[in-house]
Amino acid sequence: MSSNSDQAAGIPVVVDDVGVDFASPRGAVAALAGCSLTVPAGSFTVVIGPNGSGKSTLLRVVAGLLAPTRGAVTVGGSNPRPGDGRVGIAFQQPRLVPWRSTVDNVALPLELAGVAVDERNRRAMVALERVGLAAAAADLRPRELSGGMAQRAGLARALVGDPPVLLLDEPFSALDALTRETFDGELQRLWMEERRTVILVTHSVSEAVALGDRVVVMTPQPGSVARIVEIDLPRPRPAAELIGDPNAARLAAEVRAALASARAVELRRWAEGVA
Repeated sequence: MSSNSDQAAGIPVVVDDVGVDFASPRGAVAALAGCSLTVPAGSFTVVIGPNGSGKSTLLRVVAGLLAPTRGAVTVGGSNPRPGDGRVGIAFQQPRLVPWRSTVDNVALPLELAGVAVDERNRRAMVALERVGLAAAAADLRPRELSGGMAQRAGLARALVGDPPVLLLDEPFSALDALTRETFDGELQRLWMEERRTVILVTHSVSEAVALGDRVVVMTPQPGSVARIVEIDLPRPRPAAELIGDPNAARLAAEVRAALASARAVELRRWAEGVA
């Protein structure tokens, strides 16, 4: 799993005019509408927006877990399919199988793909090492893991197939601030070691500025791209160095202004609805 940090290990993702509707007792509800986004190979893209703006839905469509109602998504030039190995995804909750050991949880995608037991266990151990989870945790069950250890195991499972595209749906949001800051630093290190294509969903402006090459601000439901803020800060970006950095503060202000503009539209709709 070695790589040259100057060479992209990822593949491009293109979201073209995507709409996603869900059925409800009152009829179809649009989660996404006219959503278009091009994610360059090997880039780190952060998606941020109001609750209900379709951020998680967007990740599910890119992962091939959900078919768009309208439009199309391509990953490396073709439609994504669950289990094709090109996309790994880590959710807000680790979703570890309670009766399986940590190493068996991490190896699960390889098991489903038919990889031999010795090879999948070897690769699972490598993935655990990459996220800094001690070998002593390999045989533990999820109930024996701390919250941070479980989050690392979830990230290792997303990485175990060495996917060129990694999707992260607020994977550290349940952690305390200091642990989350540490995890953000580790995530940045992993990405710099191997420039796979990363799309991270977050509600934290500071996290978005610290990690992203660009920040995609979503509109309220139905979600679409309101604005893209390019983050032109040098890497690595230790959190301590961003505090007081005027360029980081300027970019954070741009993201917050874009979010406020999107929120204003949402509040106006609400006010008109209750008037």
